[in-house]
Amino acid sequence: MGRRVLITGLGTFWGGRLAQAMEADPDVDVIIGLDTRQPRVKLERTEYVRSDENYSILSRIVRATGVDTIAHMFLVVDSTQMSSRLMHEINVIGTMNLLAAASAAGSTVRTVAVKSTALVYGSSPNDPYWFRESDSRVSPPRSRVEKNLLEVESYVRDFARDNPHVRLSLLRQCNVLGPDLETPLSKALRLPLVPKVAGYDPRFQLVHERDVVRAFMFALRHELQGVYNIAGDGQLPWSEITALAGKRGIPMPPFGVEAATWPLRRLGLVDLPPEIVTLLTYGRGIDNRKFKDAGFEYSYTTAGAVEAFVQSLRLRATVGRRPEYQYEDDVEQFFRHSPAVQRDQAEDA
Repeated sequence: MGRRVLITGLGTFWGGRLAQAMEADPDVDVIIGLDTRQPRVKLERTEYVRSDENYSILSRIVRATGVDTIAHMFLVVDSTQMSSRLMHEINVIGTMNLLAAASAAGSTVRTVAVKSTALVYGSSPNDPYWFRESDSRVSPPRSRVEKNLLEVESYVRDFARDNPHVRLSLLRQCNVLGPDLETPLSKALRLPLVPKVAGYDPRFQLVHERDVVRAFMFALRHELQGVYNIAGDGQLPWSEITALAGKRGIPMPPFGVEAATWPLRRLGLVDLPPEIVTLLTYGRGIDNRKFKDAGFEYSYTTAGAVEAFVQSLRLRATVGRRPEYQYEDDVEQFFRHSPAVQRDQAEDA
């Protein structure tokens, strides 16, 4: 009998991509995805269940389906996306409900992977060159998203301590680049003039979006336990990243960034959250050796992730952006249940 997997945040970029990877895994029998919105990628055998922001239905879903694996992909890491209240509902209350469902009496859950971020380490002039998983942040959290994520991780640690029978992995990914993912950083690199903080040229560490999905599949397949940094090898100065993208930097004052970036926000070009502005000032590096020692091999270095992103920019400039997939329930039901759809690939040969 194969694995039975539940994915939170199915409508997010990461939830949808992980579901696609799970569908390609013959060892996975059942895939259930929860979200407040429908999937944004085409899925064939993933069952979508609508939920509220804090996943109050999750305990019922776990009991009814007998899932043995949970991938918690729905953590908001961009403070510009929503209000503080809604972010707290999704990040903190949602995670609490997930952990309560996984630890309830009679729960069948034995493996959990949680998507976190290197934001928990912060960014300051007194940081170590590489943050290890056991290191604590040097500076106190300033942004609301950092406070949320630190609270989430405290609940995850408590769960791991109280439920040793569940194999739990917490993956802290650094900033991501890729052809499909849109973040404040990737939006900034698409501008004709890329924002930078005057007087600073911070070191950046990046990971390609495909390596992030592969990392989650690896952690779940091997049932890893503990905290792991997810990041490509090496670092690059922000000036070199913008140069590789063929862009020039436009300096912002180190103080009053809110006012300096107002014209960009007004035009809808980019909205730099405070945690990104801090990163553009001081940078950050995280030690990725622990995950590599577990057997994972990255496909892209930091420089490789930038090069792949630049190639996608050139391709988009030539052929345009691909239209985004629109989920339609009746269409998906046809592909899943119609006898006209050939599911045995051998018959197609």
